[in-house]
Amino acid sequence: MNTRLKHWREAASLIVTAGLRGSINAVFKNPSLVAASEKPGMQTWLPKSAFDYEVLLLQRSSSSGFMPNIYVYPGGLVEDSDFSSEWINVFELHKHKTNFGLGYVKQKPSSRPPIFSTDRTKFGSPIPGEVAFRICAIRETFEEAGVLLVIPKNCDINSSQRLTKVVVHDQQELAKWRLKVQSNPAHFIHLCTELGYMPNIWALHEWGNWLTPIGSNVKERRYDTAFFICCLEEKPYTVEDQKEVTSFKWIAPPAAIELSKAQKIKIGPPQFYEFGRLCHFSSLSELHKFSLHRALEGCERWMPVKLPTADGPIILLPGDELYPEDPDWTGAKTPPILSTDKTREDLRKKGSRLHRVEYGDNPALYVLNIEPKYKHVNPLLMNSEGRSDYRSLL
Repeated sequence: MNTRLKHWREAASLIVTAGLRGSINAVFKNPSLVAASEKPGMQTWLPKSAFDYEVLLLQRSSSSGFMPNIYVYPGGLVEDSDFSSEWINVFELHKHKTNFGLGYVKQKPSSRPPIFSTDRTKFGSPIPGEVAFRICAIRETFEEAGVLLVIPKNCDINSSQRLTKVVVHDQQELAKWRLKVQSNPAHFIHLCTELGYMPNIWALHEWGNWLTPIGSNVKERRYDTAFFICCLEEKPYTVEDQKEVTSFKWIAPPAAIELSKAQKIKIGPPQFYEFGRLCHFSSLSELHKFSLHRALEGCERWMPVKLPTADGPIILLPGDELYPEDPDWTGAKTPPILSTDKTREDLRKKGSRLHRVEYGDNPALYVLNIEPKYKHVNPLLMNSEGRSDYRSLL
């Protein structure tokens, strides 16, 4: 763990996607859907019935101190045990490989997000951040949803080239282990050791990195979160923990956006953005192929920045021409350095590089026309007339 951080804590989150039983590759039965799935960049909005997979959403408890009642992806804070040297024995066959065989990220080290580039040996851990944050995401998914993403110690790690199968194990025994891990994260090491498993870190592909923005209250919790994605062959047994998580949904990306637009569920801002990205892929196999190869390109840390305007706030994201060159990462700059007396529409019409969210109306307006970095995709969003457009009403 990075013990020097003062303004936020590090965390990991996992976008768990899973195929619908009997419907894998069903999208290819319709020629029009084949054309849409082959080119992620095509601006084609597909109905939820076209998707052959769903995504796991968890509803946070109303008593949660951060984002209560909001639907999010599984995840949570990284723990000391995620960086424990005891993991060396668990990954015995892979300890001498770079990042335990995860592959080499092409991104220049100088541009890598700190959550990945920080040298963890400085804090006494032999476990690379690339590995530890995947362990964290897997552990939290088990704690919160009961989904255990592990493989036998002697398993071929090249199986990550295919859709992931969840190991079948006695659910009563796993329930006991789950309680132990919830009480003490270090028990996750013991679980793997005693049952002969390794966390399937190779099934998790780097997707993004979000840093909680600075709020009006300097004491608000902030998290630097690594986002990963995992593509499962079919939906696993899932059960909420009734502590941090009170309910769960398996849902197609367009359906999640539609329910949010209708204000039937509340989805966290990063999750909402990522659902827009997932809407490019109606086929799970295409999503898996994309995420597997794109992950080695790297990612950028995104911290949203608020810009007050004459008729409501704008949330700026990296790449927008108004995004500050030197963002106020810690909230030390007072008063806020950004403000304008222009309207949101004025700024939108005059802008050439747009990557922002406009608030003040219901629904909010997502505005973007930038070229995504690291071979990623922009969200595919729908406007109020049902047409996909870079100025998307949500």
